[in-house]
Amino acid sequence: MADMSFQGNGAGLGLRALSVLIGLFLILMAMDKVGAGWLIDSAPLLEQLQGWHGVLVGIVQQNPDGGLLAGLADRWRGFTFGKSVWYLEAICIPYAPVFARIVPVAEFAAGAALVVGFSVRLTAGLALLMVLNFHFAMGIIFTFDYLMNAYGPPIVGSLLALTMGGRALPFSLR
Repeated sequence: MADMSFQGNGAGLGLRALSVLIGLFLILMAMDKVGAGWLIDSAPLLEQLQGWHGVLVGIVQQNPDGGLLAGLADRWRGFTFGKSVWYLEAICIPYAPVFARIVPVAEFAAGAALVVGFSVRLTAGLALLMVLNFHFAMGIIFTFDYLMNAYGPPIVGSLLALTMGGRALPFSLR
């Protein structure tokens, strides 16, 4: 059986550097949320969620001018952005006080684990789900602009790369 360890090679060192940098990014994101008061008060998160909700409801309710393409665009908007609206209404907004405390702690813990190299694949996978959760709630994941968003493909791609190849990296705890 082939040795899948990245110990000592350029790919392993590159993924380890990526792990440290993405870990620092997550720690800074957590510190920003703590600084905004998320741990004490859920109002900053609730305000953000309600803002996204207002934008998404406006998108879903857009009236096309007519025609086949406009009808397809209307169905696409209703299907995709409508799912994000439901998610915000049913899960995110009602449980904002819980998420306001969990998210910064989870971001900090994931960031710290990636910096020290602890269970990189599992940590990156869970952080990827957390990031995609935010992108889905914002509705941005369904737009072309998502491909140019600095929080989109670069972060998602980095976390996916660490999830897939972050095993036995050099200078890691495990």
